[in-house]
Amino acid sequence: MVRRPRQLLRRPDRAVSGVGDLAVPPGATWDDLAPDLRGLLDASPHAPRAVTLATSGSSGTPKRVRLPGAALRASGEATAALLGGHGRWVLALPTHHVAGLQVLARSALAGTDPVALEPGAPFTAEAFARAVDRLGTPSTSAPLRLVSLVPTQLARLLDHAAGTRALQEIDAVLLGGAAADAGLLGRAREAGARVVTTYGMSETSGGCVYDGAPLRDVRVRVEEDGRVSLGGPVLAEGYADRPDLTAERFRTDADGTRWFRTDDRGVWRAGRLTVLGRLDDVIVTGGHKVEPRDVETALRRLPGVSDALVVGVADPEWGHRVAALLVPSGQPLPTDRLRRSLSPGLPRHAVPRQVVWRDSLPLLESGKPDRAAARELLGEG
Repeated sequence: MVRRPRQLLRRPDRAVSGVGDLAVPPGATWDDLAPDLRGLLDASPHAPRAVTLATSGSSGTPKRVRLPGAALRASGEATAALLGGHGRWVLALPTHHVAGLQVLARSALAGTDPVALEPGAPFTAEAFARAVDRLGTPSTSAPLRLVSLVPTQLARLLDHAAGTRALQEIDAVLLGGAAADAGLLGRAREAGARVVTTYGMSETSGGCVYDGAPLRDVRVRVEEDGRVSLGGPVLAEGYADRPDLTAERFRTDADGTRWFRTDDRGVWRAGRLTVLGRLDDVIVTGGHKVEPRDVETALRRLPGVSDALVVGVADPEWGHRVAALLVPSGQPLPTDRLRRSLSPGLPRHAVPRQVVWRDSLPLLESGKPDRAAARELLGEG
């Protein structure tokens, strides 16, 4: 990989406030970013004032979020407190998105060097196993072996003996970026993987709710309409060059508590937050509301279905039809048989009217499902 000069990573941004932010381009490495990250986290006088990075674009056009060092430090220290200490990380995600950047920031806080997969190589179980082998012996100050993954990566590792063995060597797998299917989590735990589900976004310095419980000093509020709002020291300052959007999404209560209003719906169940999906993901078909995640979970339980992505597609008769992109495990099921298999557990209006099989699901660069691409594929059918 061609190394870019470090000075290109620094860029003066007319942001929420201040100039001289650290901008993280695609392909940035630990060696590129480590000095500036350490200075940022320590609030050194000549260090960047904040990191500016793009959101994943799952809600449309990516936005540039401005994360101050104090927010990254609060997130990293709270994560270490929950996991039982700092550690050495495997870097398996892009550094120009928040989950990969956090691996670097947490490494800087721990005083360790992360182990990256081979530059430019696709994510494979063999490459992950080699990276885990290179972690070496844990130290007294950083006793843990850690990794952040998205569900698609975890599934690939569990499908491979070497990947499964490598997972067993990891003290905590932080799983985020997309909803984790109960079946996948069950497989991982049966295989001996220690998985912690995470929920958060770029605007909250990445995951800030672990296994349904907020990190230290993080606050969660579910509004009357089900919208999840998040508060605490992990929040971004706002969006670079977008004071209007910053004012819309970041609100301050009369008591001074600052909140970020997400696009997600959630409920409290047994004292833990359950995220139901995005506010705009609900499918209204024939006057009925359908939760895509409920349908996806039911589909993944069927024999012959490896993965599923459910979206609403415009339909002249129903307003929207429930449509599913499926990845087969073995021979794909005939559509009529698949629909009959779903009927006992799902109401009739939630059973997909359209099913398309693909070798893989469309994903954003961050690893999240690309629902816009899925709608386009299914709309063509």
